[in-house]
Amino acid sequence: MTDFADLNELKSAVGTEIGVSDWMTIDQQRVNTFADATDDHQWIHVDPAAAAQGPFGGPIAHGFLTLSLSVPLVGQATTVAGIRMGINYGLNKVRFITPVPVGGRIRARVALDAVRDIPGGLQADRTVTIELEGAEKPACVAESIVRYMS
Repeated sequence: MTDFADLNELKSAVGTEIGVSDWMTIDQQRVNTFADATDDHQWIHVDPAAAAQGPFGGPIAHGFLTLSLSVPLVGQATTVAGIRMGINYGLNKVRFITPVPVGGRIRARVALDAVRDIPGGLQADRTVTIELEGAEKPACVAESIVRYMS
């Protein structure tokens, strides 16, 4: 984990990797809960028996579940002190590259690409790479924008 004392310290880290999270296991209960929350009950996610016969050999996490888990994973990887709040401002580009099988473990690797001052704080552009343990390619790569309000 990388803890930044304030926004000025964060600014000095542009162009570097700023943190790596712990590994998180994706279990079937999490996938089912996400399916219930989003009304996306496609069999490749929620029916282990059918998914075992499908293209991935078992159930896989929703891509958007993987993306949504970037929030707590990035929170493990890096923090900024001395701010009032951080706001997810948006995404420029997201790619789901490698399916995450149920039982797989993911983690986030965070790079700080750019920062700019905004009224009341700082906007940071980050590349969040969600790695899948044992996979050659990442599960997800997202260009994330966060606003830190001081």
